[in-house]
Amino acid sequence: MTDAASASSKVRRAYEDFLSGITPPDDSVRSVVRDSWARSVKRGINPGEPKPEEVDSGMSSDEFTSYRDHHPITAVRPLVQSLMLDDIADAGVVVALTDQQGRLLWVEGSTEARDKASHINFVEGSVWSEDVVGTNAPGLALAVDRSVQVVGPEHFAGPVQGWSCAAAPVHDPDGHVIGVIDVTGGREVAAPFALAAVRSVVAAVERELQSKAVDLANPATFETPGGARLTVLSGNTYRWRREGDPTGERTLSRRHAEILLLLQAFPEGLNTEQLALQLAEDGVDPVTVRAEISRLRRDLGPDVVESRPYRLTVDLRSDVSELRQKIAAGTDLGAVIDALGRGGLLAESSAPGVAEMFEEIREDLRSRLIAEGRVDVLRRWTSSAHGRDDLVAWRRLEHRLPPGHPDRAVVGGRIRLLDKRYGVSG
Repeated sequence: MTDAASASSKVRRAYEDFLSGITPPDDSVRSVVRDSWARSVKRGINPGEPKPEEVDSGMSSDEFTSYRDHHPITAVRPLVQSLMLDDIADAGVVVALTDQQGRLLWVEGSTEARDKASHINFVEGSVWSEDVVGTNAPGLALAVDRSVQVVGPEHFAGPVQGWSCAAAPVHDPDGHVIGVIDVTGGREVAAPFALAAVRSVVAAVERELQSKAVDLANPATFETPGGARLTVLSGNTYRWRREGDPTGERTLSRRHAEILLLLQAFPEGLNTEQLALQLAEDGVDPVTVRAEISRLRRDLGPDVVESRPYRLTVDLRSDVSELRQKIAAGTDLGAVIDALGRGGLLAESSAPGVAEMFEEIREDLRSRLIAEGRVDVLRRWTSSAHGRDDLVAWRRLEHRLPPGHPDRAVVGGRIRLLDKRYGVSG
């Protein structure tokens, strides 16, 4: 018998002794669990009744939805999704956020995992406080105000003893408990790392709340409808504006502007590793990518970027996509040249994905204007930072100027200079 199986067997014997009125030995079960069993009995909870599937929130569907949307823990849901759910969504476990009474506000994970959890009514809206269903991790974490792990037979209710869970309370900046973050599943949640992971996420959530970066009063203010516009070419300030957002235009960090631009360029989505390689030559640590996505959701709204893979869920327009459209249509190429001259994020970013985007746009523009051969556009291009050394463009301009035109001598001189400078034969 393995150590884990032996420990489980010892707990089960202690549980059966406890229900029979026999005080189990101190070394047979943890004191935090034994004390919770005692409170469960004192409250009159029968280990078989009420069964978890009979637990109800006491709210109508509309009341629950409104309550959940305005509960402060909902504001940190995007952070929990980024730091935890994206990694374990396929591990057969569910992640739950509760309110301060143990009511499950959000239960997330794969469809298979949520369906399995529904068999014990571990579903959104049900109440899992200790005084309703006895010993369980979310309820016990609220009862003792600290992180806990409840494994298999440590649960008080018999129908739940095939499960394990790890949970920790979340405190607001004033120290008040606003709910619990919980991971529930099978034997994988019995491992020590599960509790460590929950503790780590709760610490990040509480730091976020402490920084007052999250509006606890009204998380619904993040949920603004409509498309959005991204501006990154007008200098070193990057801006976001979403239709219907009462806060108006927002200033973005360079990293967030890069992420949005890349996700616009890859509408099918990018996974964590792909996005990491688009952002840095040697990649970015996956934890860093998830943290940036979390901050992006916090700043712009939880519905802007979906996960697995990361992809935009809003209709995003940008000055970069508008450049591409103008080049493809062959319209207003002079304005495109001017915009590229300012450069903005395209010129300043060291992210490989953005640098490649810049090269593609510049080459598309160059190919278009050389093919069309419009003198005014060729003049503007060869006078720009990107075209002044473009020998092919200078030769095309010389060819398009009529014989005897006073500028032909100047253009010819520039061609000879470039030939000499770069060792290109005429």
